[in-house]
Amino acid sequence: MKAVNAVTTSWPGLHVDRPTFASVVEAELDAVHRYLVFLTGNRAVAEDLTGETFEKAFRAWRRFDPRRGTARAWLCAIARSAALDHFRAEERRRRREERYAPSTSGAQDPELGTTALDGALAQLSPAEREVVALRVLLDLDGPTAARLLGIRPSACSTRLSRALRRLEELMRDARD
Repeated sequence: MKAVNAVTTSWPGLHVDRPTFASVVEAELDAVHRYLVFLTGNRAVAEDLTGETFEKAFRAWRRFDPRRGTARAWLCAIARSAALDHFRAEERRRRREERYAPSTSGAQDPELGTTALDGALAQLSPAEREVVALRVLLDLDGPTAARLLGIRPSACSTRLSRALRRLEELMRDARD
């Protein structure tokens, strides 16, 4: 992990080292991008959403409070919100297209599916892929991942356990 530059900030009753925005971008850009590739399954969409995430983070930087959580968790919450907004907009677009051109099928550009693992990941539900991304790919702790997902920590652990068990089964089937 890269060293994070910090500025010392004093909040009433607390002395905290607050990282600079540039150092957070340098340290977390790749992790946020990987998370969004994992969520969307499309590198081009993930690149757009990564840019949107860091643009929103820059505008909201003065509200980031390192006492409330890590910069990575804060950025993942912004990235998740951007991805959900994207999915909602895509769903509205798809419904509009189906209404006005029902015979046209929307071809997707799948990024997942090039290896056995990618194929297995693509078969997980979006909720399962997301918990795997947060806990395994980004190495967030259980309570932080649960908070980002808006679920209880026990539900997060259960979802992760089931997703990993299912992934193991899918990989076993792919080898056979």
